[in-house]
Amino acid sequence: MAVGDMEPKNLWKHFEKFLSIPHTSGNEAGMGEYVLAWAAEKGLEAEQDKAGNVVVRVPATAGKENAPVVVLQGHMDMVGEKNSDLDFDFMKDAIQTEMDGDWLTAKGTTLGADNGIGLAAGMAAAEAGDIVHGPLEILATVDEEVGLTGAAQIQPGFLKGEMMLNLDSEELGEVTIGCAGGGDSNLTLPLTRNDAPAGTKPFTLKVFGLRGGHSGIDIHEQRGNAIKIITRIIATITASQPAHLIEIKGGNKRNAIPREAFAELMILETAVKDVEELVSDWIAKIAIELGGKEKGLAGSLTPSENGGGKVLDEKSQATLLNLLIALPHGVEAMNYDIEGLVETSNNLATIAMTDGEAKIGTSTRSSIKTALQALRDRISADARLAGAAIVENDPYPGWMPNVDSDLLKVFKGVHKEVFGEEPKTIAIHAGLECGIIGEKFPGMDMISFGPDIEHPHSPDERVNVPTVAKFWDLLAALLTKLAG
Repeated sequence: MAVGDMEPKNLWKHFEKFLSIPHTSGNEAGMGEYVLAWAAEKGLEAEQDKAGNVVVRVPATAGKENAPVVVLQGHMDMVGEKNSDLDFDFMKDAIQTEMDGDWLTAKGTTLGADNGIGLAAGMAAAEAGDIVHGPLEILATVDEEVGLTGAAQIQPGFLKGEMMLNLDSEELGEVTIGCAGGGDSNLTLPLTRNDAPAGTKPFTLKVFGLRGGHSGIDIHEQRGNAIKIITRIIATITASQPAHLIEIKGGNKRNAIPREAFAELMILETAVKDVEELVSDWIAKIAIELGGKEKGLAGSLTPSENGGGKVLDEKSQATLLNLLIALPHGVEAMNYDIEGLVETSNNLATIAMTDGEAKIGTSTRSSIKTALQALRDRISADARLAGAAIVENDPYPGWMPNVDSDLLKVFKGVHKEVFGEEPKTIAIHAGLECGIIGEKFPGMDMISFGPDIEHPHSPDERVNVPTVAKFWDLLAALLTKLAG
């Protein structure tokens, strides 16, 4: 069955279209054009701001004009992650899908259900003739996945809504009322190189097969970080064998746990067998450390196809490896008040090198502003000790839970009417645009909910199709209740 033929059809027809429009962060122009063209076709008022965010204003069902204005919010961008052996260009290629039982997934890439399903639901609600609703605003933001920068650029007056339904959560039966804030730190370490020693040959070291995943939602699972793992292996090799580093490369996105990493090494010919055994031994040891979380973890050492090159001198090599070892990754602290909620964490997200420098990217999250800054200060201290320059972006705010929210009370009642039970109320260790939008529009009442989506930000991303239909029924019933 084609994606656009699944139920509810109005929702899936939009999502099917999204699959054909390239829309990774920073490349959402095509999505913006689609939303604006759809609004024009439906005769709806629409506006696009300088950042590229789009709002579509939808008149109320007759007789419900005086109901509160409700914002239905989703973001237009997706994370572009793919398996390394797949020939795919996120700037031009359409996402290819397949069904796995009740789950819709993509073939070797991220799917874009985060947040394509939410945005499609908002658009479908706006055109559904069988849903009674008050005035609606469909807010489609840009650049959510790279630090919520689209929402940060929304100007006063862009929205009229009194309450907002963020459709960017990923488990049916839950309602989110709070999230972490965060900020990125980018390090640049200068490097010095020498000619490779005589008698050495180039080899490629690869760490792969890790699960990756969302650096907020999945960080508590202690999944393997390919950059951390390959650094440990290289440090072990260079401590015992004549091996010299040319390059390390790993990670693609600030908010995705690195699944793969590669290194180019010049290794003394007589030491190759010992290094191969060391790589195999350490992959097995690290797999035990990860406790079965990473059953696909693998490593390889193969002759390089790149022909070698200049290697880092002794000081640069030691400094880079020590810096990567010192930089934090994973859960830093759990929340004292909410059981099971991560308070503060860091993702050692990316590393790339040129002849003269190494660039390292990290992404830090916390539900407490001072704790966020403390961990960023630690990263900055690591950088200064290594002689690296550091650039920190302005952090985005978290979203403080409001358990007394009127909107939350209505949602709980509707959820019980539709499903026979109240939802679980949670806060999450991930960034939602509610915190930023709430700062810009004080007093706006907000909640977040959605269908079951698993493994966002990785090629294993998938959405449960039956829960999308249930999510749609819940949204329709909630809009009707809010209109009354």
